[in-house]
Amino acid sequence: MAARLSEEIKLTKKHEEILAKRTDLLGQMESGCKQHREKREQHAILWQSARERNTRLLQDLQKMEERLSARPRLQPEIINLQTCYWESIEEKIPEWEDFLLGRGPPPSAHRGWSSRSLKRKGAPQDRSKVKVTGLPPRASTKCAS
Repeated sequence: MAARLSEEIKLTKKHEEILAKRTDLLGQMESGCKQHREKREQHAILWQSARERNTRLLQDLQKMEERLSARPRLQPEIINLQTCYWESIEEKIPEWEDFLLGRGPPPSAHRGWSSRSLKRKGAPQDRSKVKVTGLPPRASTKCAS
């Protein structure tokens, strides 16, 4: 009978250990479920705020498009001047590239411009004292009107 009693005591202790482990695991599962629910709620809040922000951005873009479409168009002469200007800039880029990148002197130093070449009809005479190097390229008048 003593053997049965000691065996029953062992089984009771093991049962209590199993119940304690079960209680711990249930507590861990409940805390895990709670954390999961909280994360889901946070994601839902973030999703809703992102949706509202995107809606506001789309509305702002639509308002800007409306304002831009209502804006008066540029006159053809101004558009032509802009086109000619950018064409002349694009033509001169290879010439000025080394200078703009800091690898050499400005192209005017290679041309040997003198004060005589700068004098024009009706220009003031003291213009010969102006230092010529480093001037930007002049716009070409090749562009059709």
